[in-house]
Amino acid sequence: MNILLIGAGGVGLGIASSVISQGAEVSIYATGETAKAIKKNGIRRTGLFTHYSFENVPVFESYADIPKDYFDYIFIASKTTANAEIAKNLNENRLIFKQDTKIIIFQNGFGNDDYYLKYFPKEQVFVARVITGFTRPERHISEVTVYTEPILLGSLQKEDPEQLTEIAEMITASGINCEVTDEIDKYLWAKMLYNCSLNPLGAILDVTYGKLTENDYTIEIMNRIIDEIFDVIKASGYETLWDSPDDYRKLFYSKLVPDTYNHYSSTHQDIQRKIKTEIDSLNGKVIELGEKNSIDVSTNKIIYNLIKAIENEF
Repeated sequence: MNILLIGAGGVGLGIASSVISQGAEVSIYATGETAKAIKKNGIRRTGLFTHYSFENVPVFESYADIPKDYFDYIFIASKTTANAEIAKNLNENRLIFKQDTKIIIFQNGFGNDDYYLKYFPKEQVFVARVITGFTRPERHISEVTVYTEPILLGSLQKEDPEQLTEIAEMITASGINCEVTDEIDKYLWAKMLYNCSLNPLGAILDVTYGKLTENDYTIEIMNRIIDEIFDVIKASGYETLWDSPDDYRKLFYSKLVPDTYNHYSSTHQDIQRKIKTEIDSLNGKVIELGEKNSIDVSTNKIIYNLIKAIENEF
């Protein structure tokens, strides 16, 4: 099995190490210092579960150098801000695809497959729900820091997820549970509820997830965000795992946030590094669907605008 990874961050390197450990041949598209580090050191997976180290992993710094008619899967694990460019580049370099090559998107947010569906048929484009915590302490290392539930693979276009079983089994055999599901939308919205409520607000206030639950003012903001997202889910024809906002809040405040009390969000990390965040794939997507369906998403808009205002200073 030949796989091309685009996006050599913590998630990408972690997933790549997982499938290499089970016999897959993985090539990585990377540039700059990341490409240099991987060429020199290979890649490693550390932290929770089995540790792996692999040398001589092929790295390509130009699409023109990538082998033609070669890859069975393309894993997208970049920041969502790169999706438009990556989708365009893949379209312009279709010769690297086999006839039935599948794209699997390992990213935060909702609707990231839209960028790729502009160019490729729905039978080729799949998504993943990843809530396992990966960090990148060095450019060639992925550290697994948190595990709560399996990685899930599926299709927002209702394609049969069973065709991804071989990938799920490889990741599971590497030590990180992974499953396929025909309800990936429910799980992605569950992650959206969590991320949209916590990520931007924690970044704006420079606090951990847990601190947000100790302040009546931030609790009110998060509750309004949750209410708006439930309204958007219903109006957009999607579903999630809870019948009501109150049902979700019970789990959110009793388990989900306490389990990650000391965690700083990826949005917070991006702002600290003064790089663009993934807010457009998070609260930005809620706003897009809300406006499309005439739903009040004013709290999400305020949070979104505050993040954009901070980004504007970079």
